[in-house]
Amino acid sequence: MLGYGYTLAWIGVFFFMMKAGFFDIDGTLINIMRQQTRITEPTRAAIRKLRAAGCKTFIASGRPKAYLDPELLEKGDFDGYVLMNGALVLYEGRVIYHQPLPKTDVKAITELCEQRGVEYILEGAEHTYLKREFRGFEAFYQSIDVDTDFFVRDYDIDDLEIGKMEFYSTEPLGGGLFTELLQWPGLTGVMDPFHKKNLELYAKDITKGSGILHALEALQIPVAESFAFGDGVNDIEMMQTVGYGIAMGNAQPQVKEIAAATVPSVDDDGVAWGIEHLILKGDA
Repeated sequence: MLGYGYTLAWIGVFFFMMKAGFFDIDGTLINIMRQQTRITEPTRAAIRKLRAAGCKTFIASGRPKAYLDPELLEKGDFDGYVLMNGALVLYEGRVIYHQPLPKTDVKAITELCEQRGVEYILEGAEHTYLKREFRGFEAFYQSIDVDTDFFVRDYDIDDLEIGKMEFYSTEPLGGGLFTELLQWPGLTGVMDPFHKKNLELYAKDITKGSGILHALEALQIPVAESFAFGDGVNDIEMMQTVGYGIAMGNAQPQVKEIAAATVPSVDDDGVAWGIEHLILKGDA
């Protein structure tokens, strides 16, 4: 191994081939655990340098569009977005892939939540839907700088197309409901590993990896010419899909195990370091 973890096998040929890069948000571009909710200037400058070199840049996140900070949408640093863990893919402002959950499942699950006292958020391609009385979720997202003013409060669930659902409970495991939801046919999810009071639920046959494949197909970019930065367990399929997976220094151990390289942590501008030392190394 060399430096932070890139191998000699990659050096000399691979770095000249990169045409598309995918970036996780939480734990990769920002660190909400330390109230760092904006991309640092060194990281932003490195992404802009990457784009200037002709590489397409994408956000790849479990977040829906409504959770993206305006800086991620309006400053022109990203060409596209793989969102809701792959359920929605956008490129240059247009939808190139969208896979909603079955409406019957969404309705049945929300009815269970109502019965068990679990709050839920419904995430669509454009809007996120949150009932006015779900104050726990509202307080949580306000604490990480998500603008809840954009949440839609009044809606008819029968009219919605939902790509992902999130849940919040004052009780660990949602009083047992989270375990039931994770066993729901055709669905899978990720639960907060610390207090176990939050859960994300989405289709089992979609991942960040599948979303990336839709993006690369639309752009006619070979998989081998793509790379990704990530840190969490929902980044594993992304790492296994792209040509070159890069784990943050703060990444989960299982992410580091499958990544081709490991860079410094999000707190040390690991993305900026990786872009400069790995992806753009051939331009130096």
